[in-house]
Amino acid sequence: MSHALDRDAGTFDYVIVGAGAAGCLLAHRLTADAGVTVCLLESGPSDWHPYLHIPAGFVKKIFDPSVTWPFTTEPTEQTNGRRIPVPQGRTLGGSTSINGLVYNRGQAQDFDDWAAAGNPGWSFNEVLPYFRKTERRIGAGDDQLRGRDGLLPVTDIDWIHPICEAFIEGAHQFGMPRNPDYNGASQQGVGYFQRTIDRGLRMSSARTFLRPAQRRKALTVRTHSQATQVLFEGKRAVGVRYRRGGAQGAEQTVRARHEVILCAGAINTPRLLQLSGVGPEAWLRDIGVPVLHALPGVGNHLKDHFSIRVVARVKGVATINQIARAPRLWGQIARWLMVRPSVLALSPSLVHFFWQSREGLKRPDLQGVFTPASYREGYVGMLDQYPGMTCGVWQHRPQSMGTVRAKSADPFEDPEIQPNYLAHEDDRRVLLDGARLARKLLQTPALASFADGESMPGVQVERDDELMDYIRRFGVSSYHLNGTARMGPASAPGSVVDSNLLVHGLTGLRIADASVMPDIVSANTCAATMMIGEKAADLIRAAHRA
Repeated sequence: MSHALDRDAGTFDYVIVGAGAAGCLLAHRLTADAGVTVCLLESGPSDWHPYLHIPAGFVKKIFDPSVTWPFTTEPTEQTNGRRIPVPQGRTLGGSTSINGLVYNRGQAQDFDDWAAAGNPGWSFNEVLPYFRKTERRIGAGDDQLRGRDGLLPVTDIDWIHPICEAFIEGAHQFGMPRNPDYNGASQQGVGYFQRTIDRGLRMSSARTFLRPAQRRKALTVRTHSQATQVLFEGKRAVGVRYRRGGAQGAEQTVRARHEVILCAGAINTPRLLQLSGVGPEAWLRDIGVPVLHALPGVGNHLKDHFSIRVVARVKGVATINQIARAPRLWGQIARWLMVRPSVLALSPSLVHFFWQSREGLKRPDLQGVFTPASYREGYVGMLDQYPGMTCGVWQHRPQSMGTVRAKSADPFEDPEIQPNYLAHEDDRRVLLDGARLARKLLQTPALASFADGESMPGVQVERDDELMDYIRRFGVSSYHLNGTARMGPASAPGSVVDSNLLVHGLTGLRIADASVMPDIVSANTCAATMMIGEKAADLIRAAHRA
């Protein structure tokens, strides 16, 4: 046997598939125990590229197939026949290496609802210690609710633009309270986002959790290694088959003494289960995969946040559209190199608002974002030539849900992804109300000296049917996919894992990523996914100490 094969073969206590938000964190926690060995498989490359570490590199990398899965959804009438991009991170750090850098836990009731659905141990008071364990909050916050000693820095924005101040003041005049800590006692209100940026650099899960763990001999990280099948002996998971270096690469097998842990995300986790013979029986037969374990929920209950943006032209001040271009850009680069506030060290969205779409609701059902920048036709990546500002909004808890389904037994063929955006009437109503709210917030008296007319959708778009047509033509994913291997009791239809994150009906197989969320959180999903990873680490350690 060659040296290369010797290096690629092996048996470990745990095999983790996916080096993303939860996978890197789990690798760190599990290898902290003496004598425990872990193999972490990542389909993409190392996170060596500088754009993965400079926050502004987001616009260069989020659609780059060298570090992402460039997935798209299936077209529907509600998206005007478009395929919506839903890229997922495919590098060390996963989506935390390409995402929008916002740290947002969600509402306490989200997790209380998880527990009430038959998932003991997942109420807000029970998961709060895991949120606190992960983060090192740098800034104001209640120490009973925020963590100060974790590895993940969570910081406040230090680059303040006058338009942001005017937007916040206008929202406050509109009736929204200023909220300095939406991750504290209450989410409701308006203010600046907290983000995973420190000293000008992106704090991905690879940088914060994996780097320290890689100093331990107990951890083996294999990049360019795409899992193609979970291996079973009877109903027990015993290892993972993978290809090193793409579809034509060598096929390798790594074995797990204790558990295989899937952290591949809401698209790749259910696809891998289906390719391994675990999923809806009819789907598996359709693609010619022998049924090992019929589990109807695998790939079902897909949810995402579908967002729409309203754009206005700006007068009287330069926006990021101009500041991020030469010659102004050279000064920003110099500031970044001196670790001073700079547009290179910003998250794409600077200001948040959490609000109700209509009167009478007890908690916010909308999340809004604002930034003194605008992108061509609303898509992130290419800045407009003119000075612009953008207010985006999405529904916190959509009712529409869909599927992720392997198209064939070929692990290198993209799956069919169908979120069914806007299929539910309530979702259309809430997003219409949200779009009208975004328009109003761009027309407040406080912003009047900067606003120079709406460019998207434009004042000619006024009636509900016209505005809904705009939403269908320009709405995009927020990249918050979840729920495709949802947690719930075995008696609940569609459940895939139990409250210990163990797959129903199988042994030695656990899932710890956004796919297990029983329902979508009222937030960006990264913070909650890390919390799931933290809790999974404790569940795994407790099980094997016992």
